Amino acid sequence: MDQVATDADRLLGGSHDTGLIIDETSFSKAGKKSVAVARQWCGSLGKIENCQVGVFSSLVRGSSAALIDGRLYVPKEWTDDRKRCSKAQIPDDVVFKSKSQLAIDSVRHLRSLGIRFSWVGIDGGYGKEPHFLSTLDDDGEQFVADVHKDQLIYLEDPAPYIPERKSAKGRTPSRHVTNVKAAQVDAWAAAQPEEAWQRITTRNTTKGMLLVDILVQRVWVWNKEETSARYWSLVVRREVESRDTIKYSLSNAPDDISAERLAFMQGQRYFVERAFQDAKGTAGMDQYQIRGWQSWHHHMSLVMMSMLFMLETRLEQKENHPLLSCPDVATLLASFLPRRDADIEEVFRQMEVRHRQRQASIDFAYSRQLSKLEAQLM
Repeated sequence: MDQVATDADRLLGGSHDTGLIIDETSFSKAGKKSVAVARQWCGSLGKIENCQVGVFSSLVRGSSAALIDGRLYVPKEWTDDRKRCSKAQIPDDVVFKSKSQLAIDSVRHLRSLGIRFSWVGIDGGYGKEPHFLSTLDDDGEQFVADVHKDQLIYLEDPAPYIPERKSAKGRTPSRHVTNVKAAQVDAWAAAQPEEAWQRITTRNTTKGMLLVDILVQRVWVWNKEETSARYWSLVVRREVESRDTIKYSLSNAPDDISAERLAFMQGQRYFVERAFQDAKGTAGMDQYQIRGWQSWHHHMSLVMMSMLFMLETRLEQKENHPLLSCPDVATLLASFLPRRDADIEEVFRQMEVRHRQRQASIDFAYSRQLSKLEAQLM
């Protein structure tokens, strides 16, 4: 994995637009013997199910993403049962760590390897943990972290303090309190006037330009465990096509950062989700029958290596074949490597047909979007 990370950094690292996106994915499993399997939230199925969960880090720049680190989440029911761990060949020094702790370990490890990224992107499952965000902030990492709609913010410094003791009876106060009222991010956003929203084009897609409405507000965030509040940016993103689809994020980026830049950073998680889709659909990420600790990590390392190969191939061919996809690369390999069911000319002909179909779909989406905009202006 470290070699994959170093090679991916050569392709994607060092740019102002390079981010490290942390996300998890799950692998549904039957039985109780596969390493770290347990009844837990299975994102791929959208429910509590028997599965394994891995915490992955991906290097992302623009539309290119490479998985460069993977850590298997080992539930407490496993780490509390050393005999069970031994049967699955889990090393003796593996102790229980939450998913956010695994994510912090990954960020620090990749920094120690010299991997070059400008910021860290996190989904709501990790952004909801105040200590995790504070740790990234203390480590000097710039981040954009999705949070849940019930995230509390303060529009003025809550100035936490320990209240004075009012009588000789009872315990001496030790917990910090505030006199400033907090607000939920969803309630605050709903109260903002329509003219406060800023419309931004975040990126071009196969279905046209992705337009979103953005709100940015400097706020204080206090987790009630620290003695002072953090002064961060709240980013609220509303989909233009589906106004009920709203995403909330916190960022410790400098206060002079533009809304366009924050919107760009917030939207980069999309490409990691695509990377997971390609890894499972093309590289066999979820197609394994193994039980041991080392076998799981070997499999994930091979998947990352094959994904990096496909990414490098696509970047090399970007000028001549801009629509080249992971399935295309797999189809070409299946045709050129040891068995050939069709001649080379036929393989390229089929790929060009697929590319023409994709381009036609893209052109149609843009023309339809342009027609809508022209109709709105008339």
